[in-house]
Amino acid sequence: MDIEETGRFRHMLLSLREETEKALAAAVETTKPVELDQVVVGRISRIDAIQNQEMALATMRRREQLLEQISQALQRIDAGTYGVCVRCGEDIDVRRLAFNPVVLMCVGCAENRE
Repeated sequence: MDIEETGRFRHMLLSLREETEKALAAAVETTKPVELDQVVVGRISRIDAIQNQEMALATMRRREQLLEQISQALQRIDAGTYGVCVRCGEDIDVRRLAFNPVVLMCVGCAENRE
């Protein structure tokens, strides 16, 4: 991978990190504890609210994982190992990286992983 491609992926990763951080900050409101007062909120509405809160928490966890993956990808760029499969050491296809810039493996290794 040449310097220009690496710079393009760095920019892509930094943009993705910024978007993910904004989405994570905006999601804080949806994960606040659900009011348990059944006089104010009916049982079905409360169950629905709890379910929505759990889904929001799961989404936050996925976003936090993505932020960690982005950080690791940026570290690989700095180390000069970005775009190299962690399993076989071959280059990861640039199209695969363009689709998902945090991938760690080439298609062959991802399909055959145990």
